Amino acid sequence: MDVVEQQSGATCCVTLSGSLDIYCAAEMRERLAALLRQHPVLELNLAEVEEIDTSGVQLLLAAKQMASNLGHTLKLTAHSAPVLATLELCKLLPYFGDPVVEFGTPRTTKDAA
Repeated sequence: MDVVEQQSGATCCVTLSGSLDIYCAAEMRERLAALLRQHPVLELNLAEVEEIDTSGVQLLLAAKQMASNLGHTLKLTAHSAPVLATLELCKLLPYFGDPVVEFGTPRTTKDAA
């Protein structure tokens, strides 16, 4: 899993690329926790995530919960097809509440449910 961070005002934009799976989950959990403590808004760009397993889903859920506990915001953007398919399968798109763009057309999480 490659991670690229970019600061834009109060928002830290993080692009994840590669596999979001059990092999990187522990390291990514610590890294995302540190970023969430430092930044009031953390935006995860998921466009380059090639695969995601249940550990990756748990990681996103834990990050969302940690952000909420801190009074911070976690945004998921540019969902890749594997991420979108997995979150739809688990019926988690409404939980995250982020807009999803598919084929250039914005789609609300209400539409995805």
